[in-house]
Amino acid sequence: MPLISLPRRRLVALASSVALGSLLSACATLSGPRQVDIPLAKLQAGLDRRFPMDNRLFDLLDLRLSHPRLSLLPEMDRVAVGLEAYVAPPFMQQAFTGTLTVSGRLVVDAARGAVFMREPRVDSFTLSGIDSSRQQQLAGAANSLMARLVPDIPVYNFRMEDLRYAGIQFVPTRLVTTRTGLRVTLEPQP
Repeated sequence: MPLISLPRRRLVALASSVALGSLLSACATLSGPRQVDIPLAKLQAGLDRRFPMDNRLFDLLDLRLSHPRLSLLPEMDRVAVGLEAYVAPPFMQQAFTGTLTVSGRLVVDAARGAVFMREPRVDSFTLSGIDSSRQQQLAGAANSLMARLVPDIPVYNFRMEDLRYAGIQFVPTRLVTTRTGLRVTLEPQP
């Protein structure tokens, strides 16, 4: 005669099924989309590593950009970067200093595991000792340079270990600019 009656076996089987289902749903929750906040300080540190930066504007001016200052513009889902600018025409003895502010929308590039600025726009470009008409010409040239240069400079790089959780590899898929940094959505890699 069996020790467990048929109804009791069904009860044990049902309880086992419920326990297994709960375990599987818990695993599914661990591997579902996650949101991670990247504070402004981390974004700033990532940007600091990429400067100073030297470039030449149309073979006419040597441009050095340094000391980036990142600010968040969450109401427009954009960020702004203020830079110190040093401009030296190669054929002149004189150099000019000033500031350059560029704003753009941050996007995540999952393939490269990084955040990049898109749609860059020069918001201001001022140099000491240059009249306003030349300032406007230089701002136009700087806008053209920033459109080519900025999209290739990562603002933030994800480390692979930051994208791994409970043995599951995640990829960044979306981000939103907040008042304190970026909120990145991570999804399990298929």
